Amino acid sequence: MDKLEKLINWFRDRESVLVAFSGGVDSALLLAVGAQVLGEKVLAVTVKSPLNNPAELAVAQGLAKSLNVQHLIIEINDLDNPHVSNNPPERCYYCKKARMEMLKDLAREKGIEAVVEGSNVDDAKDYRPGRKAVRELGIYSPLEEVGLTKEEIRSLARKLNLPVWDKPSEPCLATRFPFGTQLTLENLTKVLKAEEFIKKKLLVNQVRVRDYQDLVRIEVEEKFLTQVVENRLEIISAFEKLGYKYITLDLMGYRTGSMNEVGGNR
Repeated sequence: MDKLEKLINWFRDRESVLVAFSGGVDSALLLAVGAQVLGEKVLAVTVKSPLNNPAELAVAQGLAKSLNVQHLIIEINDLDNPHVSNNPPERCYYCKKARMEMLKDLAREKGIEAVVEGSNVDDAKDYRPGRKAVRELGIYSPLEEVGLTKEEIRSLARKLNLPVWDKPSEPCLATRFPFGTQLTLENLTKVLKAEEFIKKKLLVNQVRVRDYQDLVRIEVEEKFLTQVVENRLEIISAFEKLGYKYITLDLMGYRTGSMNEVGGNR
């Protein structure tokens, strides 16, 4: 039995499912397979928060509509939680716990059997305290349970014609700041605008602007490093208008987990 069959059988064993749906490739595959098996007994729920890029919400809405799945959007201000806004090393645990508790309550109200989220086997290799909250609350991670890697998930999503099959990961904006940096709507918005400028200027999808208050560290894939230098004057001008004084380029290029290297974030 291949992994897709295992995933299909996982859903066949459930009466109804609530999918924590971000619009990324992992949760999109979950939702597509769940909808194929359970039809109207699948509910997609997306959390709207200052920690997330608003563009992700539009992607999630479009995907849910194309899959003909009922989709709810729940708004939460994670910054009201000091365990999140103070940005401690365990921030992701407290954030994930609050969100998943909310989804479990919703599932209970609607008589839905299981709540699922999109962790995969590769996620265990990175620093992800949110996984602890998932386990504690009894949230299911079917992709991980059937042994799917990120590469395999993208391959399956492509076979199912999901438009996000090659979509870059988009972790929450809090991951752009070192642990201990107070998270505010102002600094989250600033780093989002900085990243959006580079994406549009260089026509790239994968970029991180790591914010150290006055100083920023730009990460792009190695093949785009030259383009950043070639467009440096425009980037400097745009970033200075946002309030940054020191604008730096990481010569090692984009890599997941770089903030963990210095006690920061992902």
